[in-house]
Amino acid sequence: MLERRKSLACLSASVAVLGAASLGVSPAAAAGCQGPGAPTSGHTKCLTVIHIPGNPLQSFDISWVDSKTSRYYLSDRANAGIDVIDTSTLTFLRTLGGFVGIVLKNGAVDNSHSGPDGVTSHGRWLYAGDGNSTLKVFDLLAPTASALKQSVFTGGTTRVDEMALTADGKLLLAVNNAEDPPYGTLFKANGDAGTSTVTIITKVTIDPTILPPMFGLGFEQSVWDPQTQRFYASLPTIANNPNGCNYGQTSGPITCSGGMVVIDPTILSSPTAVIGAFDPAANVGVVPLNNCGPNGIALGTHGNLMEGCTPGNDPSNTGTVIINGVTKNYATVANITGSDEVWFNPGDNRYYLGASKAIKPAGSSLFSGAVLGIVNDASVLVKTIPQSSNSHSVAADEKRNLIFVPQVATGVVGGDTNTTAGTGSPTVGQLLCNSSAGCIAVYHHKVDDQDDDADDGK
Repeated sequence: MLERRKSLACLSASVAVLGAASLGVSPAAAAGCQGPGAPTSGHTKCLTVIHIPGNPLQSFDISWVDSKTSRYYLSDRANAGIDVIDTSTLTFLRTLGGFVGIVLKNGAVDNSHSGPDGVTSHGRWLYAGDGNSTLKVFDLLAPTASALKQSVFTGGTTRVDEMALTADGKLLLAVNNAEDPPYGTLFKANGDAGTSTVTIITKVTIDPTILPPMFGLGFEQSVWDPQTQRFYASLPTIANNPNGCNYGQTSGPITCSGGMVVIDPTILSSPTAVIGAFDPAANVGVVPLNNCGPNGIALGTHGNLMEGCTPGNDPSNTGTVIINGVTKNYATVANITGSDEVWFNPGDNRYYLGASKAIKPAGSSLFSGAVLGIVNDASVLVKTIPQSSNSHSVAADEKRNLIFVPQVATGVVGGDTNTTAGTGSPTVGQLLCNSSAGCIAVYHHKVDDQDDDADDGK
């Protein structure tokens, strides 16, 4: 655990990944990584698993890596806190508590009111959303008992979820995606300050002609682009995309695609800001997407943004979209869909998709199609790796090319049902974790001077 006087520099590490031994991975931990989720060929392999003390991982949400400080953070609802992992030694450090934890409704996990949810960090400051509509601010240099420095109420009745920080850590956009209508909150964040003084700047809403209220339409993952000085966020479903589509106003399946909202924080100063249709001259507003109902979003190379399309939002989705933040030109990545969180790793120029709702391939012996999707910066799907049925969270350490994918526990409400060979067989998560309690599976992408996509077979 971090001690009271430990400096920020002591959070950093420079250990390079040379193999399991160099990371201090014990034989017992490495004894996991079995089954369909542990590929034996290609350059991306399961390196080890990390077990979290306390309750089994019944429910978790967003995860985040700060490569500069060698830390991985997981929103662990089962243990009502943010789990902290050292990415240089692959060891559990502590859980930062103070959250509502798992909330059940009609015998199922109520994602809208459980917490923690979204999480991000800058330097010594960690920000996380809770199920009671609060943003919690932690000082990572403080002892666990006194690390929580602020709890800021955002005015809703449901969770503060996905969030993004500007590069200097001074502005934070967080969304209440389960409100109806959903909204975002722009905060003045701490940057590199020594004390926490987070305050709300403005509430960000979407024009009701684009996100009509009373239909449960969402406002999802966001990202900051330092080149365009804009926040970008996913809107799973928007009205009139295309004209006459069903966003829920009539019976039958949803036929409307989603959008990408572009937000310029410098023009948001009034108590409430309403974002309307896209204005190309100002590069602000809602950009309609073609055949994509996105949840996740990640900024890649050349200003490109991956939108994690999913049939959970638009049943017709069979691919994923990459759109340029400046030109709005886009490409479609075929044969990967159903992602929630999306992450881009500059260490290997790859997108990683927590595709828990991916379509199951014909003839598969698995119960579901849940995978870790891997896409290169040429917009080509290079690999899919089966995961536990609710493994929707993913983050990567760019210094070490380590990819962290939490696995949900088996035999609990909302747990892993991705059986490997029919009823009663082990689940993908059980084999990966060597446990029914869930774990964090750690994958390593071995990068060399050759084009390794060819032998990273799907």
